[in-house]
This record gives sequence, structure tokens and C-alpha cells, in this order.
Amino acid sequence: TEYRHHYFRYLSEFGFQSFPLLKTCESFTLPEDRNIFSYIMEKHQRNMAANGKIMGYMEQMYLYPTSYPIIIYASQLLQAQAIKYGVEHFRRNRGRCMGTVIWQLNDCWPVASWSSIDYFGRWKALHYYAKRFFAPLLLSCEEESIFTQDSNPNAQPYEIKKSVRFNVCNESPDERNVTVKWSLKNIDGKTKTHFEKEVTVPPLSAVWMERVELQEADLYSDYVVYELAENEVVISKETLIFCEPKNFHFRDPKLRISMEKDKITIKSSAYAKDIEILNENEDMILEDNYFDLEPEEEKIVKIIEGIPRGLKVRSVYDIR
Repeated sequence: TEYRHHYFRYLSEFGFQSFPLLKTCESFTLPEDRNIFSYIMEKHQRNMAANGKIMGYMEQMYLYPTSYPIIIYASQLLQAQAIKYGVEHFRRNRGRCMGTVIWQLNDCWPVASWSSIDYFGRWKALHYYAKRFFAPLLLSCEEESIFTQDSNPNAQPYEIKKSVRFNVCNESPDERNVTVKWSLKNIDGKTKTHFEKEVTVPPLSAVWMERVELQEADLYSDYVVYELAENEVVISKETLIFCEPKNFHFRDPKLRISMEKDKITIKSSAYAKDIEILNENEDMILEDNYFDLEPEEEKIVKIIEGIPRGLKVRSVYDIR
């Protein structure tokens, strides 16, 4: 969240660490090594304090993961969310900030690092996020939430400001006419507030919308869903919550997946964040991954590469 206090002219290098995928970790560990503070895991980490730092950030965001695979998953979400938080802020302030370069793309050995693609070419959550937050046409939200205030539970009670302010970035050489829609919803997916607006975005620019106060939002069970459409085609859809995921009242989404040729269909029974779809070897590349779904929403994801054998799926609800 410190990123929002800075307005760099050009951010030439910044990053955030995570662990590689489980199958990559298994390539250099024995079962007894699969603890992030083991000798082998720390040997495959060239920043001596970084595994502890990852866990320090994790404590701020998620419930304590009780298994090695869940720690890996949660670390990748931390990395993806951190870089998204920064890049979207810098893009919203186009003209003042004219670019960001993420450290780093890939790895020269199997290791915990700042990369978005691990040594074996497996995509981390960050790489899927980057497809979205570096899209030429981007809708992002500058929210006021627990993250912009005091997240220490012992500092409460105090009035936590809740608001949203949307921005559309256009990195194309053409003017774009788009539709911005957003809604405040409760945990059951019922709409409490809805807003829709047509926005004209000049080429190579970022256009702000008015801030909307949402003090009526329940801190722990309401969420905002926002989407960008052009010519009635939805380009992007995201959600946000006003508290840390560890304190949000998620329900078991009972995720269901099915296959048809080169497409995976996934459906959720409840609001779910950062849904991860992996195959048995964790080397499948999808059209999209680590996305959110609303109650009873269905999403079809195309397989770009890999064999969809032994599919497994999880979401933030499973970090416990």
C-alpha cells in the first residue's frame, strides 16, 4: 500500500517475492524438506530474510496456511496483489508516471524469487495478473478501505472510510468509447448499489471518474464488482473487498469444473476470490487464471498449452 504514497516519473525496477509452484519445489526437495524454513528451501532463496518477509506479509492478509502447498499458493497471491496495487496506481497517474518495469520475468534456476514465470516455465499468479493490469485498456479502482487506514484490530473501533473511485487508462493511439459498470453487493450476490456510465477516453490518457462514498458497505461481507465494456463486449471484470481476505466472511464456493475439448468451465456456488486452476503437472497455460467469480457465476477458460489431466481448483477460501 506504500506505493500509493509515491508518484514516480518512471519506475525502472520493482518487485515482490513468491515461491514457485509446488511441482517446481518438488524438483529440488525431498518430502522432509518441504517447509519454507528448511535448509534446502532457504538455500533456494538468495535473499536471506525473504522467506520470513513473505510470511510477515502473509500474516497481514491471510489466515495462517496449515500446509506447504497452501503457503505456496498464498505467497503467489501476495506477489500478484502487491504488484497490481502498484502498477494500477502508477497507470492511473499517467502523465506524472510514464512507465513501470517489473523485476522479474523468469528464473535461471528453481528458486523463490521475484519472477512471474518460474524456472520450468510454469506461470505464477503474477503472470496472469500482469495480462490484466498491463492491458492497453484498463479499468482500475482507487478504493478507500482497511488497507488505506489502520488495519490494527486493537485500534478499532473507529470509522473506516469506504469509497471507490474508478479510472480508465487507454494506452492505444485511438479514442475509445467504453461503458463502466459497478455494483456494491452483499455476500449473497444481491445488489445494494448500482452505477453505469459511458466514458470517452482520449488516446494515450487516463480518465478519472468521481469518487463515490460507500459507508453503507458492510466491512466484512460486502464486495464491489466492476467491469469495462466496449461495443457491448465485456473486456474486463474485477472485484474488491474492503477488509483483509483473512477477515472477510467467505463461504465455501463449492467450485465445480468440467471439460469440453480445449475449454474448462468453472462454476462457483458463492463469491470466490483468486480461483486457481491447475493440472496434475502444474504446467498448463490458460487464457485466464486467478480470477474471481460471483455466486452461481460460470466462466469458460480456454486452454492455451498443456494437458488438462488431474485438474484441481481452489480459492482464497482454502487458505486456512
